[in-house]
Amino acid sequence: MKARTLLDDAVKKLNAAPAIDHWQKGRERIEAEILLAHAVGEEPDPDDGVPAKLAARFRGLIERRVNGEPIPYIIGTVDFRGLELHSRPGVFVPRDSSEFLAEQAVRRLRRRKSPIHLDLATGGGTIALAVANEVPHADVWGSDVSEEAVRLARKNAKRLGLSAHFVTGDLFGALPRRLAGRVDVVTLHPPYVARAEMRDLPDEITDWEPEHTLTDFSRDGLGLLSRAVRESPAWLQPRGWLLVEVSPDRATSVKKVFRHGGFRDVESTKGGDLKVTRVIVGRRPA
Repeated sequence: MKARTLLDDAVKKLNAAPAIDHWQKGRERIEAEILLAHAVGEEPDPDDGVPAKLAARFRGLIERRVNGEPIPYIIGTVDFRGLELHSRPGVFVPRDSSEFLAEQAVRRLRRRKSPIHLDLATGGGTIALAVANEVPHADVWGSDVSEEAVRLARKNAKRLGLSAHFVTGDLFGALPRRLAGRVDVVTLHPPYVARAEMRDLPDEITDWEPEHTLTDFSRDGLGLLSRAVRESPAWLQPRGWLLVEVSPDRATSVKKVFRHGGFRDVESTKGGDLKVTRVIVGRRPA
C-alpha cells in the first residue's frame, strides 16, 4: 500500500478520535507522518509502497494514538530545540511551547560571565538540557519531586553528553545551599490547572500524564507557583530573573503574584510558533 493512502486513512481516524485534543489545525497529519516514519524507519515519499508488515505496525501505532497515548510515549523520544530527548510514561510530556521558555532563559544567561541556572519541576530535564546545550559555560541544575523524572533527566544528560545536575526534591529543597543568592535565572513550567478544572482536560492528558505534573490541587492552580515566587528571591542574585511558563488565561493572575512578591520589571512575554505561549518574567526584588 502507498504511504499516501496509509496517511490519509490514519488522519481520518485521528480526526475522529474523541480522546485527542484537536486544538491545532493540521496537527493530525503531522502526527500521522511522525508515526509512519517511526514505523518504517525513515520518512517515506507519499508515493512509496509500504510493506504489509510495516503498514500493520503503523496502524498499531495509530490505534495507540487514537486512544490518547501521547506521541512521545509511543515513539519514546521528543525533539526539543534540536535535542532528541527520551520520554516515557510516568514523566511529564515535554511541550513544544516550552521552547520559548528555554529561549528566554538562554538569552539572559548568555549575557553573564559564569551563569547559574535552576530549572524547577524539570521533568525529564527538558529546559535544563536545552540551556546546557546552548550555554555550555553555565552551571545548570534541575529539580523535581519525582525520582523517576530525575532518573530520566540524568539519563538524557548522559546520553547527550551534556553537563547538568539533577536532584530529587520539592522546588529548592534539595539544592545545595552554596547556590543561594547566586542564581542568574530560575525557570518553571508549573502545574497550574485548578483542581476543579481537571475534569475539563482532554483524555490524552488526564489518562496518561502524572496528575501532580498538571495540578497542585489548589483552588486556583497557583499554589506551587506562588511558593516559587516567595522562595526564589533567596536563591536569585541581584537582578536575577524568574521565568514562568503559563497558559494565556493565567497570565494576568500570575503577573499579580509576581508583583505581590515584590518582583520588578514584570512582563507577560508571548512567543512560540503560534505566538500564544506566555512566559511571565520578573527580576528579584531588592
